[in-house]
Amino acid sequence: MPDFKQLQLIPPLQRAIHEEGYETPTPIQERTIPSALDGHDILGCAQTGTGKTAAFVLPILNHLASGSFKPVGNRPLALVLAPTRELAIQIGDSCTAYGRHVDIRHTLVYGGVGQGRQVTAVRKGVHILVATPGRLLDLMNQEHIHLNRLQFFVLDEADRMLDMGFLPDLKKIIKALPVRRQSMFFSATMAGNIKPLAKKLLHKPVMVKVDAEQTNVELIDQRVIFVGHKQKKPLLSRILKAGDVGQAIVFTRTKRGANYVAEYLRDNGIEAVAIHGNKSQNARQQALTAFRADKVQVLVATDLAARGIDVEGITHIINYEIPTEPETYVHRIGRTGRAGATGIAISFCSNDEMSRLQSVERLIGFKLLEDGRQPEPLPKPNPGTKAEDTESPSGSRNRRRRRRRRAPRVGHQSSGAAGTKPTGSKEAGTLRPGRKKNRGKGRRGRRRASENDSTPKQER
Repeated sequence: MPDFKQLQLIPPLQRAIHEEGYETPTPIQERTIPSALDGHDILGCAQTGTGKTAAFVLPILNHLASGSFKPVGNRPLALVLAPTRELAIQIGDSCTAYGRHVDIRHTLVYGGVGQGRQVTAVRKGVHILVATPGRLLDLMNQEHIHLNRLQFFVLDEADRMLDMGFLPDLKKIIKALPVRRQSMFFSATMAGNIKPLAKKLLHKPVMVKVDAEQTNVELIDQRVIFVGHKQKKPLLSRILKAGDVGQAIVFTRTKRGANYVAEYLRDNGIEAVAIHGNKSQNARQQALTAFRADKVQVLVATDLAARGIDVEGITHIINYEIPTEPETYVHRIGRTGRAGATGIAISFCSNDEMSRLQSVERLIGFKLLEDGRQPEPLPKPNPGTKAEDTESPSGSRNRRRRRRRRAPRVGHQSSGAAGTKPTGSKEAGTLRPGRKKNRGKGRRGRRRASENDSTPKQER
């Protein structure tokens, strides 16, 4: 495998790469950068965490720095579209890191914050614009951004954009692009509407595919623990308090679940913050900043919010719930084991998640071994414990079944001769004598019947 020195990048970029500690390019960088430098369109299929940000940022910086292009107000030369604010910020950080020795200006445009500073930065003129689709289209409609001078267009995490419902916005943005441009299209999968969108956007592209087996997952110790829903939180707390756990990301499938897990961990003395789509932009940035600064040990995140999180030194990834899409599993565990480091990924699997686990194992090509480092065996339910005490989904089903198959009341007479009184005593909670014959008479009829029953025999 060649090193970065063999790639035809200008000396200032080589210097920045060396200062970042990079020596050997990842597979997607090795295959993408030479073709992109030659001016070809790129169709990349790779998971997050494979190093694809550098694969498209470095060729763009190389071209713009070599050509001495001057920025023009409101008209960027390169546009990078990202599905989330976190990923846009990460791409912006990469532009800053790799372009520290070249005079290339970039800015970020995303929603969730006021547009004033973004409009001012674009008006002054930038070479590279990193944006999310919604805010970009909004500023284009206000005529703050024009794409007629665009030379480079990058669509990153295309599959996630479609999942988030950005297809109508993408079509409008693509219509505004100039015909002559170089485009790079990256997606983790090529299913659904991805291929038609790529075909519309690219011209004779170079296909670059990095399978899951070619990523750094082989450097990650992957384990599974079979556990009931109600035992997940206590087990998570015990694992995080173990001495070998440094910083960790815990993945949940829902925003509410992320909040509950983070609150539980804080109540048990573990510094944790939650990050998801319902959090404000400032709250999300504060959480990420605290996590990156190692002020917080655990980041509890949903998959959508975790897109673009790139933090060095993460020792553990814990799948609190198995993801619905097996590809998401590879993305999750890719947050550890980065830059050649090793990592540990632990997945909690309950009975109703077995099919998801099997889908993950089919994707990665091997079975996950049951984790042997549990601090203690999980408590077994008592013989009289109900089903819902160990598994909440099956428990809720059992409750519904019990409602449908409700047993007759104690003392209820379902058959027998007329006039036979119900068995049992009043103190034991059985039906009162005479209640059955008064059923259906209404409140007034029952009151009269009660009065008649309580009348002394001599007064009748």
